[in-house]
Amino acid sequence: MRKALEIIALCLVVFVWAVTASAVLGPNRLPARIPTHFNAAGQADGWGTPGMLWLIPIVGSVIYLLMTLVARFPGAFQFPLRTLPAGRRQLEVLALSMIAWLKAEVVCLFAWIQYETINIVRQGQGRLSPLFVPLLLVAVFWTIGWHMAAMRRAARARPAD
Repeated sequence: MRKALEIIALCLVVFVWAVTASAVLGPNRLPARIPTHFNAAGQADGWGTPGMLWLIPIVGSVIYLLMTLVARFPGAFQFPLRTLPAGRRQLEVLALSMIAWLKAEVVCLFAWIQYETINIVRQGQGRLSPLFVPLLLVAVFWTIGWHMAAMRRAARARPAD
């Protein structure tokens, strides 16, 4: 499952860059003034130039790369749980799974915001769905909670004799 999540996250990063490049540099360019921030109701409340759209792929890529880098060194992870050395491997597997899920979820958030922002500009009206961000935040916190609970169970498990 981790490999599939890695592929999804990478494809979403490429998607964000492609959508942004098409909107900012393509033949059907955006107007000089676009929404750059949305309130909790999904309505635009901040404005800027199309060049501001580059921030989302840059920040998304930095987060993606940092999470990928962290996942390369599971031996350096510090767990606030006492476990036997044999149980540490299971904790690392769960931590890597959590990182893969979170990476895909965060990059999905950035891809959705960018895509929807560009669509709103192209249509000349509209707003972001006020439900998407709260639902994604629930997914992120559920992912963290589920993995933390699984780590606690794995740390308490006694190895078979």
